[in-house]
Amino acid sequence: MKMKFVLAFIIFFTFTLRSYSQVDQSPEVGIIEHLGETIPLDLKFVNEKSEIVTLKQLIDKPTILSFVYFDCPGLCSPLLEGVGSVIQKTDLVLSKDYQVITISFNFRDTPEKAKEKKDRFIERYSKGNGDGWIFLTTDSTTIFKITDAVGFKTKAVGLDYVHPSAIIAVSPQGMITRYLYGITFLPIDFKMALLEANKEQPRTSIQKIMMICYTYDPENKQFSLDVTKITGSLIIFFILVFIVVYLIKPKKKNKKNDE
Repeated sequence: MKMKFVLAFIIFFTFTLRSYSQVDQSPEVGIIEHLGETIPLDLKFVNEKSEIVTLKQLIDKPTILSFVYFDCPGLCSPLLEGVGSVIQKTDLVLSKDYQVITISFNFRDTPEKAKEKKDRFIERYSKGNGDGWIFLTTDSTTIFKITDAVGFKTKAVGLDYVHPSAIIAVSPQGMITRYLYGITFLPIDFKMALLEANKEQPRTSIQKIMMICYTYDPENKQFSLDVTKITGSLIIFFILVFIVVYLIKPKKKNKKNDE
């Protein structure tokens, strides 16, 4: 009877873990990490000077990618402010040691809007190295290709978007090497991400683990605890404890009795 009970729990645990993993791996909005993969460098964009450029032309040094849209009422401006702030704090030199490329994922955004946004942030944060922070716009097909390549999943809601908040480090050859989550970034994390990108060393960020417990609330425009994820994780944890207690412990007890 006891063995049947344990087997039932094992079956329940297997199906729970499988379904929970499937939901977590394919979020409607969020990040699916593609560490070690190369972004499509032949994609064409229009920069803030209205010039047509490809990522292959632009990416010749460690690069930080950020994805925003210029009329965003929520996360995008704080994200860019976070990037600008860490640019000021790091001892690496923008445009010499690395560059930042900001890509709009709204096909309605124009090069004029990109220039307006760039001028605002370059004036405040770039240390005079405006050429090191590039703002790009493009069509909807190209937007899908680049966001799909980096695992950046958004959802259109009217004229706005629900979207994650992260920056992505890529190597001079276009390999994805690190994701940094949130809207503020530690200078040491930022610098390490760039150094790893230069060496083509993909590495998972500890922030990824922390973000498992959080989700973005578009109504309140802030991150909050995701009760569903936490509850699912706790259920799986207690099932594992149950299995350990009722399967492994009795074996040890029987072994002592045999002695």
